[in-house]
Amino acid sequence: MSRVICKLSDITPNTGVCALVEDEQVAIFRVEDKVYALSNLDPFSKAMVLSRGLIGSKGGVLKVSSPLYKQSFALEDGRCLDDETVSLPTWAVSVSDSGEILLGDKLN
Repeated sequence: MSRVICKLSDITPNTGVCALVEDEQVAIFRVEDKVYALSNLDPFSKAMVLSRGLIGSKGGVLKVSSPLYKQSFALEDGRCLDDETVSLPTWAVSVSDSGEILLGDKLN
């Protein structure tokens, strides 16, 4: 089941926002016109801050860095690029023809 989160135009390119979905905070990132959805919980600090992280790349992998302890997480699959034992939940996410961001099911 997909949920409308917001319009793509509501998110500044190369930034993230937080959406509350069924009592869970989901960080939605817009990189150009592609979107990614990860848990907003930084597993290292236990703070809900990833939507405010910095987007970049590491070893050719598109990632977000936690604003607190700077660990990097792959936007595509949520894996931590600094500690292979840690990963974040991710969601299926897409942009509709009318420009709405649609959040689907949790993937992991």
